[in-house]
Amino acid sequence: MLKLYSYWRSSCSYRVRIALNLKGVEYQTIPVHLLRDGGEQHSAAYRALNPQQLVPLLVDGEFALGQSLAIFQYLEARLPQPALAPRDAQAAARMWSLCQAIACEIQPLQNTRLLKHLGEVLGVDEAGRTAWLRHWIGIGLDALEEEMQARQATPFCFGDAPTYADCCLVPQMYSAERFGAVKEWPRLKAIVARCRELPAFVSAHPERQMDAQKA
Repeated sequence: MLKLYSYWRSSCSYRVRIALNLKGVEYQTIPVHLLRDGGEQHSAAYRALNPQQLVPLLVDGEFALGQSLAIFQYLEARLPQPALAPRDAQAAARMWSLCQAIACEIQPLQNTRLLKHLGEVLGVDEAGRTAWLRHWIGIGLDALEEEMQARQATPFCFGDAPTYADCCLVPQMYSAERFGAVKEWPRLKAIVARCRELPAFVSAHPERQMDAQKA
């Protein structure tokens, strides 16, 4: 059985949980508390598994893989059905572009370790950190809304069924809501609302995880 090292409120872990659920694969969740005792991700045991000291980490037998987008690519190769990437080359490229916009541009600026550095090392107070979060999340999702508005509306990000783009979008919207960064994004909100009706998304929600509310 696959193992997923995860933290309940990590949006990167959240997106992988959604993808695993959409693939219909059984997996064991192993919580890694990012705050307790200075962060369990820094323990010697976890560092031996993942020198990056981040979550998520997917373990398949003797094979361990970090970074959510790399995990997506591995899942698509190992478990091709149901497909979570468009077959058309251009549509697939645009889907990965949206995934990267969230995973590489927006989400890293709300990362726990970055916010900790802002506060503890650079002396940015809570109000400043909140303003930082709202600014960068807002700019990022503004751009994605504009991209969506330029294309014909579809039930999900890229067609009639969820793709990895939806796996990324829903956790990012959860973070936007958490940090008070939500704006008027009608196309994005409609997609997220539709996703949130699906069991794969419901069961992946942070508050439904075994380690939830133990921050």
